Amino acid sequence: MELNTTDYTFRLLIFEEFQILVSWAAEEGWNPGIDDAKLFWNTDPEGYMGCFHNNKLIGGGSIVSYEGLFGFMGFFIVHPEFRGKGIGEKLWLYRRDTLLSRLQKDASIGMDGVVAMQPFYKKGGFEIAFCDERYERNGTTFEINPNIHKITQSDFEAVQEFDKLCFGVPRTTFLSQWLFSVNAKAFLYKENDTICGYAVVRKCIKGFKIGPLFALNENIARSLYECCLNSAIDEAISIDIPCSNSQAMQMVKDYNATYVFECARMYYGTPPNTMTDRIFGITSFELG
Repeated sequence: MELNTTDYTFRLLIFEEFQILVSWAAEEGWNPGIDDAKLFWNTDPEGYMGCFHNNKLIGGGSIVSYEGLFGFMGFFIVHPEFRGKGIGEKLWLYRRDTLLSRLQKDASIGMDGVVAMQPFYKKGGFEIAFCDERYERNGTTFEINPNIHKITQSDFEAVQEFDKLCFGVPRTTFLSQWLFSVNAKAFLYKENDTICGYAVVRKCIKGFKIGPLFALNENIARSLYECCLNSAIDEAISIDIPCSNSQAMQMVKDYNATYVFECARMYYGTPPNTMTDRIFGITSFELG
């Protein structure tokens, strides 16, 4: 099908259209979480852009703003029928520019780019900060560290502050849902009433994903990783590791997790002040 510039339009998605985008992601093997559509949408209902041909959705992606301080682009997908026609490039550039208009001056944008697309993203102004690698293994029984307990509403404010130090910017709306989703379990590591780490493991179409896993050090991260593995016995559980954190890389190797694929965290502008040495598992490739 040949298209010209008058054949398609860009606009924000409504929730039902975003659900279509998530279903395409599932068909592509991206394995979204069971509740991802609802959780992602509620984080920023104006954060999802679509490309339409004759009022039919043919592509889209996220342009999520974290309180105007930081943006994230993900969920970039064009329906197979419309690939190879230059639509994806125009959609991606439109999303980038629209997201920039939603952010404060000098705020940066993050994204996780697959290897094949990284040269294109670089042309669009993004630079690689570090590589991400996904590792997977089955859940199994572990003795849980007594410093770990499930996160409750009373923990929220303290967890939010810890998350901000690791992630670099506040994400209150996102966390208020992510931590308490019906199909997720969130664990907190505390010593002397001080938060030293936390992790979330959520049910996906196939198996489970851990994200984030933030911890002050490797020993705490390993305890949280074991807790997540213990939460879904015999199920496939994946985690996305920033390769710049050598302790995180060693952790997944010591637990005999299998390499699946890689991409790279890239930024447009000055990256937020994240504590990569505390990031043993990123939250998601879709929202950062």
